[in-house]
Amino acid sequence: MHGSDFDLCGARLTALATGALWWAEPAALVVSDLHLGRSERIARQAGGLLPPYEVTDTLMRLDRDIALTDPRLVICLGDTFDDPLAARLAPDHGDWLARLMAGRRWVWIAGNHDPGPLHVGGEHRAELTLGPLTFRHIAEPDATGEISGHYHPKIRLAGQSCRCFLADARRLILPAYGTFTGGLDWSDPAFRDLFTHPVRAILTGKTARAVPLPAP
Repeated sequence: MHGSDFDLCGARLTALATGALWWAEPAALVVSDLHLGRSERIARQAGGLLPPYEVTDTLMRLDRDIALTDPRLVICLGDTFDDPLAARLAPDHGDWLARLMAGRRWVWIAGNHDPGPLHVGGEHRAELTLGPLTFRHIAEPDATGEISGHYHPKIRLAGQSCRCFLADARRLILPAYGTFTGGLDWSDPAFRDLFTHPVRAILTGKTARAVPLPAP
């Protein structure tokens, strides 16, 4: 499997180039911040128009990652939908999601944009602890063994902005998995109290590649 392997608190993890995380020992695939329905929500609330294919594109990438890894467990780290109204998927998208969920454990972690898609089945948690790791939407400053999302980390290299994982010895923050999501540069003060150097970014895109980050 192509990805960047690393250890976090005794767990061997693989950051995939798509922005998903693979944990082989429990056969768990982790994604964060799908923000399904973002185009619809922006059109509804602000009148702006984004290309309408974002739900299809996000589900297609998730479908490929599930086909690649064949997980027994999928964990979605919150903000699966852009808001509660956006959770009303079109029938074809709802059927697609149901097919992906079939035959495996599926855990929805509540985010700040949505309380969890209660109508689509699966388990609904504020957070989930498995072995040495705790999965939640928003990082807590004093946590150890934590995997979270929310901040949509990015890094700019050679003039190009790239989604990335951010990791140190205690925690990992996943990039946004959704097609039309913004991001927060790794140097933003929001990350300052969460990480202890050395910190590394793991780039997404064609390949997953770890890059050490300079101390502030």
